[in-house]
Amino acid sequence: MATKQQDKSQDGAARLIDSIEHTELSVLESVRKFVDTVDGIFPDAGEDGPRQTIIDSAFKMVEQLVSASNKLAQNIVDVTKDALDDLDERAPAAKR
Repeated sequence: MATKQQDKSQDGAARLIDSIEHTELSVLESVRKFVDTVDGIFPDAGEDGPRQTIIDSAFKMVEQLVSASNKLAQNIVDVTKDALDDLDERAPAAKR
């Protein structure tokens, strides 16, 4: 049975993960708009033109941001799990 402390920790972690997911979606939407703008300004001059270089850089940036965001979320989950495990270990000792 989960304690109130565990419920609060899990709710907090869920809100944080939801916030990170929302941020990732916002980043993707921003890059989509950026790519659309680049497409409208630069003519398609082939694979090595400035348009493609800018778009490739934008997608690389998104990849790095999403990767960092996912790593942060995983670290938060790991820390939360460790904290909850510590609480579970202390709970029987506190009842004695």
